[in-house]
Amino acid sequence: MSRSVRTGLWTLVAASLGFGVVQLDVTAVNVAVEAIGQALGGGVAGGQWVVNAYTVTFAALILTAGAFGDRIGARRLFTGGFVLFTLASVACGLAPGLGALIAARAVQGVGAAVLVPCSLALVAHAHPTPAARARAVGIWAAGASIALSAGPLLGGLLVQVAGWRTLFLINVPLGIVGVLITARRVPETPASRARGVDLPGQLAAVTALAALAGATILGGVAGFGAPSVLGLYGLALLAGIGFVVAESRGATPMLPLALFRRPVFASASAIGVLVNVSFYGLIFVLGLYLQQALGRSPLVTGLVFAPTTVAVGIANLLAARLGGPRRTVAVGAGLLAAGCLTVLTADAIVVGLAIAGFGLGLVVPAMTAALLGSVEPARSGVAAGTLNTARQAGSVVGVGLFGALAAGNLAAGLHAALWISVGIAVAVGSLGLRLARA
Repeated sequence: MSRSVRTGLWTLVAASLGFGVVQLDVTAVNVAVEAIGQALGGGVAGGQWVVNAYTVTFAALILTAGAFGDRIGARRLFTGGFVLFTLASVACGLAPGLGALIAARAVQGVGAAVLVPCSLALVAHAHPTPAARARAVGIWAAGASIALSAGPLLGGLLVQVAGWRTLFLINVPLGIVGVLITARRVPETPASRARGVDLPGQLAAVTALAALAGATILGGVAGFGAPSVLGLYGLALLAGIGFVVAESRGATPMLPLALFRRPVFASASAIGVLVNVSFYGLIFVLGLYLQQALGRSPLVTGLVFAPTTVAVGIANLLAARLGGPRRTVAVGAGLLAAGCLTVLTADAIVVGLAIAGFGLGLVVPAMTAALLGSVEPARSGVAAGTLNTARQAGSVVGVGLFGALAAGNLAAGLHAALWISVGIAVAVGSLGLRLARA
């Protein structure tokens, strides 16, 4: 085995581990929301904040992290992100109350924001040819998607056997291994000093996402017509407009808006938003529904998601063999819709989730490879950051929206979330047609 091949393999291992711990933490915590609520209080809204404190900082800071990775080298920043994520995980596991847990989750999200775009930039740098990059991205996505879908099973097992705090403390040995591999085996990426810091854009992004999450969560409690809810939505809108203005006029924008003039880039980003609205939102609501409405234990709840783990992993590995992003996304979107309809019409949650998970497993690597192929290698960091910002913004909306729908009646909320997901699948299939130019 040549040195370049060994380097590529070690890079892929480190990058997949970094992305994997980020994804594992998201879905594992969804299953633990009920146990955390019983221990620390807060109800459904408190559980939404435990999830969204992480995803808001994750989504808001990914772009800046991607730009910093381009500026100082992705490996250096990736290592620092691993250290921060690990320390924040310890703080989550030792949190004495709900407020401390939410604050630690926000810091954990900062580490996640660094890990994800830098991991993808490292993979892209170590696999420069399009064919090798597509295979590597498929494996990178497979590892993360398996972690994402295995999270409920592992979370349920840990909560049942050792308590919810172990969900966070398990990240410590994984973080140590990740730092060691990166330091010893992964090469640095070229640094581009042209990238600057975009403080106005960063502040606007944080404000917009936090206000959007707050308004949606509060709307499920106080009603979406409440003045406080409308005020927060107004703040989110104003901050969003401010972000666009800052990015269009700034000397060093963290998100060059010209990238969205490229059909493949814009379509892949939109697909990223939509699939995360559906998947993350459904996992949150299903975790509550299985435990609160059906009385299932955390372990049984995790087992319900187990077939999805296998389906997502297999689909990720097969995605590159279906003949291009257009066909792959179309098939994946069709399966996502079929899975949701299976749950709706046959009340077969396990089977429906597995079908939907297989569809999602096809879509994610196809859209990722298409987006990376639409930009120059030197901009892989900002491209990866944009895609993952889009996906995590979708997670914020999905958990907030679906959680708000379920706040009054879990069964009715789950029913509405599934129908919304069917509509999302149709939209994803339509957007996938634009990826044919990749």
